[in-house]
Amino acid sequence: MTEHPLTPPEGLEVRIRDLSDPDAAEATEVVRGFLSLAHANEFAKRYVRDSVERCRVPRATAAEVTAAWFAFGEDAVVAGLSEDHQGEVWQSANDLPSFAAAPPRDREALNWRMLDPRRMGEDEDDDEGEEE
Repeated sequence: MTEHPLTPPEGLEVRIRDLSDPDAAEATEVVRGFLSLAHANEFAKRYVRDSVERCRVPRATAAEVTAAWFAFGEDAVVAGLSEDHQGEVWQSANDLPSFAAAPPRDREALNWRMLDPRRMGEDEDDDEGEEE
């Protein structure tokens, strides 16, 4: 059976790993409910970018920021997909050097919360309560 192009791949999830615990091979948090692989990829990318920025201290070199992230940060791994989709999955290793080199020019690059599927629909629920 062929997947519909607008249907998210079955099993799609983002696993958040706390890098400060070297013994924790498992995810500390699993996020599901993404609308597409692109949605999951962008959420993971912004989540890691935000984590890198929380590890940055003034005048730190890229190497120092990277070391701090590996010691205290959080990684976000897009997972739960068949091998057919593996080449489309965003990976932190690809962008970590550029993330560590400089802060983002736009704070939007850190806003993973607006893409969090656990928060989708919260605004609509809040609006419904105001009508009463």
